[in-house]
Amino acid sequence: MNWLDDERRNKLPERAAWRFKLHEVIFEADTPLGKAFDVLLILSILASVVAVMLDSIYTVQVHHGTLLYGIEWFFTLLFSLEYLLRLVCVGRPFKYATSFFGIVDLLAIIPTYLSLFLAGSQYLLVIRILRILRIFRILKLATYLGEARLLMQAMRASGRKIVVFLYTVLTLVVIFGSLMYVIEGPEHGFNSIPHSIYWAIVTLTTVGYGDISPQTPVGQAMASVVMIFGYAIIAVPTGIVTVEMSHAFKRKVSTQSCPECAAEGHDVDATHCKFCGGRL
Repeated sequence: MNWLDDERRNKLPERAAWRFKLHEVIFEADTPLGKAFDVLLILSILASVVAVMLDSIYTVQVHHGTLLYGIEWFFTLLFSLEYLLRLVCVGRPFKYATSFFGIVDLLAIIPTYLSLFLAGSQYLLVIRILRILRIFRILKLATYLGEARLLMQAMRASGRKIVVFLYTVLTLVVIFGSLMYVIEGPEHGFNSIPHSIYWAIVTLTTVGYGDISPQTPVGQAMASVVMIFGYAIIAVPTGIVTVEMSHAFKRKVSTQSCPECAAEGHDVDATHCKFCGGRL
């Protein structure tokens, strides 16, 4: 796609050529510059998250706290510049700023700036908690994985089926927990129906903590039934999502990002954005 061709200019004559070029580099991934930007940004996100993890280690923080503080500000300024460039190159900055990844971008840089105003011994704990928010940077990796969008479509399509499945599981654990409370009783650790339901959830999901277990033959037989149900139930949501994923991958979706709101997931033959109506 040539960002300076006449057809592109005629579609959106009010937008400057440099904004088209900037949008193509930042939001698109089908050009060499766009791919290079994505790779650089992914590496920066990973490096910043590693720095956060290292800063949480006491011995590392004591010996290399100054270096980590400098790295923190380097990435904060880098992501601040990236955030501003994203707002500049889209036609509707407010729509992008209020989108999911727009908010994630903002969460990635705000905590460090807040630390300038909350400096003081009484606020040190708050600052440490705020800095944990920078982990949200890693969520931005999903914007550079084309398959992630298809996965989200499959999850949304299977949402109602998953809800029905969870309702069925909830019904089963209530029944099994209540029966086990009657069979075992408080003398064997099943102190209440909610406690017994907790046991049913742990057993049905095949987690098996072992903190509470049936002691009577009838209770052990009931536990065996719950375990077998657990193995059968685990495959259900996997099958539901797999079917929807196969349907999603069959649908052809363009990788083009809307110049106005930066939304993706358009049909390959679309001429307008299905989210904001802007021309593609």
